Amino acid sequence: MYLRHGQFSYLPPLTDEEIAAQVSYALAHGWPLSIEHTDDPHPRNVYWHLWGLPMFDLLEPDGVMAELAACRATFGQHYVRLLAYDSSLGRQTTAMQILVQRPEVEPNLVLDRTEAVGRAQRYGVRVSP
Repeated sequence: MYLRHGQFSYLPPLTDEEIAAQVSYALAHGWPLSIEHTDDPHPRNVYWHLWGLPMFDLLEPDGVMAELAACRATFGQHYVRLLAYDSSLGRQTTAMQILVQRPEVEPNLVLDRTEAVGRAQRYGVRVSP
């Protein structure tokens, strides 16, 4: 089972043409883009490594796609995601998040549920062999 991160995560992997179309959509809305990667897909790991700096003032998706190709080449066995930010509300808001690369072998994460005092439910995530 694939891990689910961001938009389109329940669809088959996007092609580079489909990713470029999403980048064009973000650029048409004036959203700056950034690329992040990680080898730790734990659900609580929200701080992925930033690849380069966020890309502002682009008109075409070619610059983003070139940086994405460089990140994929450097971190071939990492998860790579593309993020677009919408600042129209006066704060940094994620408008789009797309997982654009998965490693060949993904870890098997298991959700453990235990009952605590007062029928409270406690959840934990662990990697299963």
